[in-house]
Amino acid sequence: METYYIHASRFFLPGGIEQEGYLPIIDGKFGVYTKELTDKDAKVVDYTGKWIAPGLVDTHIHGYKGHDVMDNDFEGIKVMSDGLLSCGVTSFLPTTLTSDVETLNSVSKTIGDHYKEVTGAKIQGIYFEGPFFTEEHKGAQNPKFFGDPNLDTFHHWQELSGGLIKKIAIAPERDGAAAFTQQLVQEGVTVSLGHSSATLEEAKEVVSAGASVFVHAYNGMSGLNHREPGMVGAAMTTKDTFAELICDGHHVHPQAAEALMDVKGRDQVALITDCMRAGGMPNGDYQLGEFPVVVEGGTARLKDSGSLAGSILQLFDAVKNVTDWSIATVEEAIRMASIVPAQSCNIDDKCGSLQSGHDADFLVIDPELNLNETYLDGVSVYKKDN
Repeated sequence: METYYIHASRFFLPGGIEQEGYLPIIDGKFGVYTKELTDKDAKVVDYTGKWIAPGLVDTHIHGYKGHDVMDNDFEGIKVMSDGLLSCGVTSFLPTTLTSDVETLNSVSKTIGDHYKEVTGAKIQGIYFEGPFFTEEHKGAQNPKFFGDPNLDTFHHWQELSGGLIKKIAIAPERDGAAAFTQQLVQEGVTVSLGHSSATLEEAKEVVSAGASVFVHAYNGMSGLNHREPGMVGAAMTTKDTFAELICDGHHVHPQAAEALMDVKGRDQVALITDCMRAGGMPNGDYQLGEFPVVVEGGTARLKDSGSLAGSILQLFDAVKNVTDWSIATVEEAIRMASIVPAQSCNIDDKCGSLQSGHDADFLVIDPELNLNETYLDGVSVYKKDN
């Protein structure tokens, strides 16, 4: 490996934006940004007029490019990993769906055994979305596999994954949710709340036990009412929690997204995709888990009910959307898709910022917010065709 410097017109650094300067890349890691270059013989890669941002972190994604985590096919996950580079994503959490215990056993082991083999976006952990949900807000989850949180079952999945499960989503009204949460948080696993009919008080009880994320806020949860604030009210008002948000313009109205950001703070909102296998693919018929899905008009919907079934959103497009809707600055939007999601599941020591010592995973973008290039470990791995 070598040492070289990235020169650009703007850098989105952990401490804020810096204009015109140099970011050293040392053996595939970030060095410390400097305004001036003292070594006149240093190698410089010049991106004058361009901006340097951290690689994006998608902490809730089921599939992409025709493949799904629940296929239990690691070759497919490798296709996902490579494809995500064109979306500006350099780290992700492959996300499961509710299924039978045996299938989840197999998926846990497959990813745990092979996750280091990806050559694109890096697998920083596994996200278990379910199966401890409730039926009223089941979404595209299969209710026949729902149940109460079970530590023994989870610990078996975790053992099979080699400790790779970083986050699990549960419904706070399930029996034993608070005790389950308290134990998992002690073990370093993030507990998120969703697919739930919980009251504000039920949600607050499990937040008090350590739950710290709300799953795709507004979607799959009891809504805000002036007499019963529900899960949406809990997402808005609980302190020191994060809210996931799907900003594709279909799942959440831009003004509802703005309301959540204003109340919660943009440093506590994590942009996610909840993307399913049809992401990056043509319109048509697809599967999400066991359910037939139709993709058209920018949405993925269950064939039988018409309900939204994940998304086909790309994370860089979510960044562009919230800036186009004028509900976040470019800096806020980038943070909501990089360091904030990383912080939300405690992987910010590995990814999500241009932090000195971290892997040099970064994006080259232009002032019109187009993704020009994606780097992994200081090496250019995706370049947009001109």
